[in-house]
Parts: sequence; C-alpha cells; structure tokens
Amino acid sequence: MAESRPGVSKPRRVGGDGEPEVFMADEQQDLEIDLARWQNLALDVLRAEGVKGLTEMTVMFIDASTMTELNSQYMGKAYATDVLSFPLDAVEATRTPGPGAMSKSPEPAPLDISELPLLLGDVVICPSVAVAQAPRHAGTIDDELALLLVHGILHVLGNDHDNPESEAAMHALERKHLEAFHWGHTAPENFRHIQEIEEK
Repeated sequence: MAESRPGVSKPRRVGGDGEPEVFMADEQQDLEIDLARWQNLALDVLRAEGVKGLTEMTVMFIDASTMTELNSQYMGKAYATDVLSFPLDAVEATRTPGPGAMSKSPEPAPLDISELPLLLGDVVICPSVAVAQAPRHAGTIDDELALLLVHGILHVLGNDHDNPESEAAMHALERKHLEAFHWGHTAPENFRHIQEIEEK
C-alpha cells in the first residue's frame, strides 16, 4: 500500500455565512495570465466539489526560480515543478491570553467562528513549466494551465494520487471539471493525463 502524504485528510468544505472567494496573483512575466478567467474556473470547481459559504483560497502564478525554491523547501526537490498545493483547512478560533489576562475587565464577546472564513489553502502554478510540458501532457498551453489549476484545487480539497485507485479517481474528477467548466464539451482527442517525467 502506498504511503499517503502526512496530515492530508478531506478538509471541511463549508464555511460561515458568505460565498467562496478565490484570490488571484500573477507574480511572473513568462506568460500573460487572464486572472479573471482562471478565477472563474477555480470558483466553478470549488462549488462543484461542494465548497459553500465563506471560504477562501489563493491561486498564484509564479516564475521558475520561485517555484524551485518552494519545491525544494516543501517537497525536497530542487527544480521547478508545474503546480504545488498547500491545503490549510484552518480557522484561527482561539484567543491567547496576553499581559492583561489577569486584569479585571469586561469579558470579551465570544468569538463566533461562523463569521470567519474557512481557509482552504493555496495553489501555486509555474506557467513557464506549463508551457514547456504542455505538448507532452495536456496538449495545449491553455489546457495545461486549466489542468494544473483543477489538479491543484483537488489537492487542496484533500484528493491525492498516491495509488492507482486514487490516481484514476483524481483523473476522472479533473476530466469531469475540465469538460464542464473549461471546454464545455468532451475532452479533445489530444488531451491526456500522462504524468510528466521527472528529469532532475
């Protein structure tokens, strides 16, 4: 049985009162990125996966040197990868006593965590790697970026591909979401889920 990533479980998907939000950032100059378009795809996938209420996720597009640093720091691999996901599933719902903890003052109002957003996590994509691997992976740069975004979101939501069954299930989810929200029809013939070959 393959080992799963430590600490990864299916996170909560329902936040407090509000709507899911996806914050976007483009911190690279290798490829022009339509942030609004990818934000819409991310929101569609989150909703289809049952994410509701006040939830937050961040999607960042970064350059290869920054991705190399992150991949080295968090995955122990010193090269730029295509996508990394950082699930959070956390709400800061505690109050730590400060210096005035012993003083006599009015009791603070209880913290209502339903008013705080559920933090889903971050998806980090490297467009320069996407451009390089698109011909041997998803087919086109556009499809590659869409696949990486959906793949990263599914990881944030607790999905993995650490054994043949979970890999097949994740591929099926990716295809389902891409067909529904990216292409609007069945996958093109040249689309494939071939895993990239680790070159380094």
